[in-house]
Amino acid sequence: MASTAHEAAIHGGLSEAEAARRLAADGPNALPAASRPGLLKLAWDAAREPMFLLLLGAAALYLTLGELHEGLFLLATVALTVALSLYQQGKTERALDALRELGSPRALVVRDGHSRHLDSRALVRGDLIVVAEGDRVPADARLLAGHALRVDESLLTGESLALDKAAGADGEAGACLFSGTLVVAGHATAIVTATGAHSRIGAIGASLRQLAPEASPLQRQTRCLTAMFAVLGLALSVTLVLLHGLRGGEWLQGLLAGIALAMAMVPEEFAVVLVVFPALGAWRLARERVLTRRLAAIETLGATSVLCVDKTGTLTENRMRVARLHAAGATVAPDAALGPAVRELLEYALLASAATPFDPMEQALVRLARRELAGSGQLHPHWRLVREEAPRPALRAMVQAWRAPGCDACTVAAKGAPEAIAAMCRLDARGKAALLATADDMARDGLRVLAVARAGWDGAQWPPHPARLGFTLLGLVALADPLRAGIPDAVRALRAAGIRVVMITGDYPSTAQAIARQAGLAEGALLTGDALAAMKARELRAFIGEVTVCARIAPEQKLRIVQALKAGGAIVGMTGDGVNDAPALRAAHVGIAMGQRGTDVAREAAVLVLLNDRFDAIVAAVRAGRQIFAGMRRAVGYLVSVHACIAGMALLPVLFGWPVVLLPMHIVFLELMIDPACTLAFENDAPDPDSMRKPPRRPGAPLIGAAGLLRAGLHGALALAHVIAAWLWAWAVLAPDAARAFAFSALVGANLALMFAHGARRRPNRVRWMIAAGALAALLAVIYVPALAAVFHFAPLSAAQLVWAGAIGLSLALWPALLGLAQRLRR
Repeated sequence: MASTAHEAAIHGGLSEAEAARRLAADGPNALPAASRPGLLKLAWDAAREPMFLLLLGAAALYLTLGELHEGLFLLATVALTVALSLYQQGKTERALDALRELGSPRALVVRDGHSRHLDSRALVRGDLIVVAEGDRVPADARLLAGHALRVDESLLTGESLALDKAAGADGEAGACLFSGTLVVAGHATAIVTATGAHSRIGAIGASLRQLAPEASPLQRQTRCLTAMFAVLGLALSVTLVLLHGLRGGEWLQGLLAGIALAMAMVPEEFAVVLVVFPALGAWRLARERVLTRRLAAIETLGATSVLCVDKTGTLTENRMRVARLHAAGATVAPDAALGPAVRELLEYALLASAATPFDPMEQALVRLARRELAGSGQLHPHWRLVREEAPRPALRAMVQAWRAPGCDACTVAAKGAPEAIAAMCRLDARGKAALLATADDMARDGLRVLAVARAGWDGAQWPPHPARLGFTLLGLVALADPLRAGIPDAVRALRAAGIRVVMITGDYPSTAQAIARQAGLAEGALLTGDALAAMKARELRAFIGEVTVCARIAPEQKLRIVQALKAGGAIVGMTGDGVNDAPALRAAHVGIAMGQRGTDVAREAAVLVLLNDRFDAIVAAVRAGRQIFAGMRRAVGYLVSVHACIAGMALLPVLFGWPVVLLPMHIVFLELMIDPACTLAFENDAPDPDSMRKPPRRPGAPLIGAAGLLRAGLHGALALAHVIAAWLWAWAVLAPDAARAFAFSALVGANLALMFAHGARRRPNRVRWMIAAGALAALLAVIYVPALAAVFHFAPLSAAQLVWAGAIGLSLALWPALLGLAQRLRR
């Protein structure tokens, strides 16, 4: 009957013309992507950067003064800046496009009376679709016909058990299919009722867009530091212009000097550091199969103090295996020698399973039974299936009747929940209690338990309920979802780094605690969904700090747990793969989605995606985050000291009535040297081997505090003293352009000394030497190539003068060694 309905339903469907009309009207069956900025918008954003405006202003002034070479040089710098910005943005957008293409399912659709596979994005309302065991439902749909259909809706509900579905069932849940859920048994035809943003998944995705991602702590700190330097730079630049104009009436020259000072003070490298360090970290993590969707997330992960993890598919493999077999009063492991009672248990467990199962538990059972019973005469390949009872609310078991060739009587096998099988068997109270007690013991060890029974049937009329057949209990099969390889080691590494790992699952407390013990999370309190529901916000905030295992948690409660942890001052990371995880992933400081098992909604909500679903990749990401922060702290210290020196060289000559030393093109040269120094050199420093044995930095810890700023300022003052000394000597004995070249060479040397002084306290990396060599080569070019020397207003120096100038600047590197020696002598 069901088969006839199923065959009849697959005929017809929409016409291609009608489907095309509806696709044009409703749009593709996909989650709406955020609108992308166009090329003009990206160019406009780049053009509003302070450094861009200062370069443009300086170029305009030079052209006004008739200095064609200087003006064109700065305009070329402007064009290069915009081009690099657009190129980097384009690479980012292409990576996000590749992510959206990940995992787009295909659908079997009936149109014009013919069935064919289509990209699921081409589905429309009213399409007739066919789903079968192993398919992911491509759109929300209403069942028309089906047979023994069971669907895993854990991605929506968090409930790990599959649900029975049937056409005409009471309530929405029983007769409807939802996009993204998984068919684990049976087959069906259905008519599409909602696609894309109108589906259940789409509604959750829309709610996510209302949760704006908050700026990371580092982003907020960097904005404050940048604003402070920008305000100070603007005030000093205006003062410099006024001094120039009021003293000598040279307003245009004053504007050039003011722009040079502003360029020296505007800390645009802070923003560069904030982007480049995480970008290079993301590139390294990509080789570990970790995709970064928001760059700031890597650094934030390094500061994470609590990591909430989903059990199924994250800590465990989401692949069942048989762990124990219980028959004739004895429990054995599947790899032990199996006696007749256990072999009979496996024989009937196989007879009560689908021939080609998709359900993970059935797959494990079938693999073991076929392996152990091979060649024994207990596999029955020639028996014919004559009756099947699928699990349903009134029958929490699967029952199948088989007929051997030449026989009228049938053999019936059943497997299902222990309490359901116990009710179907001829057991006294004592036997039933013993069965359930054994099943409970297995469940407390984190195992899922099935009971198996057999019965006979004369092949005549099938009873209203299979229990009337009088089943005989054969035993219990306990299955485990094993931990992923390396999970205990990864948990230990995270805990050694001061990160508390909290497991959140919809499973029963006994199962959750057993997995927690295996993973090394046994210490700490247990929080159940019922207890969470009864708690007020203040109670939860006080208790959540002691919790390591959360069991029977409903989807909306995951979000509440994350919010409570954040309210307690924690930096929270959250892993997940399902639609039900998406709000919590978005609310966490760092949302981490599974790439293979995860849904599109989960990946869109997360900022990191584990492409191979390996939990230990999180350890590598935490280490990268801590390395990034340490490198950024050193780079910012370097930037503060070098900008203080350059700003002093732009300001002091005007204040004391000396000739102007630095012009805008000199600042451009120094910036071209500073940018790779503050990014590549510091980012390539060797990681601290003890970084994963230190606790995470406290929330709100500054990137560079008052002590760091003072230390960096002192370095900058020392560098300035060296360069001013060089300038005063050169001004007294050399021609103006030669004196400027001498002072600039000393400034370049001081810059290099600061770059090495702020590096990691280990052997300098090769990138620093490459930058130093490139800077010295460029310095020689602008001094000794006539065309470049004219643009920079330099005159050639003798070899001795050049060496002397460089030595004055590089001698700055001696101060840290002298201070260290003084401290050792004092002790």
